[in-house]
Amino acid sequence: MSSSDSFGVPAPSRTSAPTDSAVVRGDTGLLRLALRLDAVATGAVGAAALIGCAALDQVLGLPVAFLAGVGAFLVLYALFPGRVGSASAPNRKAVWAVVGGNLAWFALSVVTAAAGRLDPTGLGTVVIVVQAVAVLGFADVQLLGLRRARRSPA
Repeated sequence: MSSSDSFGVPAPSRTSAPTDSAVVRGDTGLLRLALRLDAVATGAVGAAALIGCAALDQVLGLPVAFLAGVGAFLVLYALFPGRVGSASAPNRKAVWAVVGGNLAWFALSVVTAAAGRLDPTGLGTVVIVVQAVAVLGFADVQLLGLRRARRSPA
């Protein structure tokens, strides 16, 4: 029976090495950097939203509860790409989960900005769109890192 951490990333086994298909091999430098920067940026945005939600609600036109909830989620979520990016050979499924999460966040952010249900201010809309584009950029660089690792020798 194998164990895993709180994110579902399998713990290393003492009896067997991870299979080549389970981890990303090769030059993982760009991939790991993108994951770690994603974690830092996500945590920083989350902390700013969580700590500053009372001041930001009027400026951005977003409810305090929404900002606090998003902030708390992001602070906790930031641990995941940070953990994945700290491995010398990142778990392939975990990397794809981060990329998928980033793509979903981008899509939800665009819908949030376009739907008008939260009625953000002009600045609030700009902030939503800019962070969405940044998240899409992280997903793009993470995919580039995956491709680069695949093309390089292990």
